Amino acid sequence: MELENLGAYLKTRRGRVTPAAAGLGTYGAARRVPGLRREELAQLAGVSAGYYTRLEQGQTGTASRQVLDALARVLRLDPAETAHLHNLARRPVAPRLLRPPPEEPHPRVLALLTSLAETTPAIVLGRRGDVLAWNRTGHALVAEHVGFDAPGDPARRPSVPRMFFLDPLARDQHANWAELARIHVAYLRLTAGRYPTDARLAELIGELAMGSADFAELWAAGDVADCTVGTMRLRHPTVGALDVGYQVWLQPDSPDHRLEVYTPEDPASADALRLLSARSHPADA
Repeated sequence: MELENLGAYLKTRRGRVTPAAAGLGTYGAARRVPGLRREELAQLAGVSAGYYTRLEQGQTGTASRQVLDALARVLRLDPAETAHLHNLARRPVAPRLLRPPPEEPHPRVLALLTSLAETTPAIVLGRRGDVLAWNRTGHALVAEHVGFDAPGDPARRPSVPRMFFLDPLARDQHANWAELARIHVAYLRLTAGRYPTDARLAELIGELAMGSADFAELWAAGDVADCTVGTMRLRHPTVGALDVGYQVWLQPDSPDHRLEVYTPEDPASADALRLLSARSHPADA
């Protein structure tokens, strides 16, 4: 599957901004587009309509940082969306996809994972959402139906995006699935902008788009977001309902690898996590 280009992203973002929100009067005239016209966006950003049209059609060279920042301002992009815009602008028109070697978790990330007690569920994720490592409580919380040793084999590694969209057991476990689905897709789009030549990433996006109508619809929306903190409301098959907050820790030496740590949101969820920890890591193990 071909990853997103700058023109497609600009078009979807342009469609989100109404003339009224941009400070333009419509004077009762009928409009054929829900958002800004190309010439309106160009005028507000201080570039010529012809230049912007060529930019959206991929017929011009790399836009300057000043032009991109002006477009981001008019389109009301947040920091993650603006970073994605700049990433796409640096992307070759027809990048050659390359197949990177399997990811290996950085030793410092593994050391941090090991330092966490089993009462704190945690997993290490690669750039495409593959589980590179987890502790036993993290495994039991996120995917106890998958073998604990699966992350050690690149051919068997669990993929969080695949589980989320293609695995009914994983999907049913999330009471706030729709909210988290939007975040997963928006973060995957941000990643695709950072790594436009990653053939494995392109294949993953294509597989999800073909296998899940929900993913395809969310991907077509064009949303972009970072994924650093949030809440998972779970219907866990072993310990029942619990709410856990997740927070992501990054290592400067390996920015692709994310240590995701889960903490209880309330006393009942804390009790459920203690029970899950005891069941997954008995004291005499």
